Amino acid sequence: KLWGNDDFFNARSMDVFISKLRKKLKSDSQIQIINIRGYGYKLVFPS
Repeated sequence: KLWGNDDFFNARSMDVFISKLRKKLKSDSQIQIINIRGYGYKLVFPS
């Protein structure tokens, strides 16, 4: 790898993406993006 370990940059890219997605979905308060520590994210729709 040219830059070495890039886990930090990949993680920050995902944070930015999730933040933008949450902003787009905020008009519908029933749709949630939940962070599951150690696994990732979960998109929750109302049933």
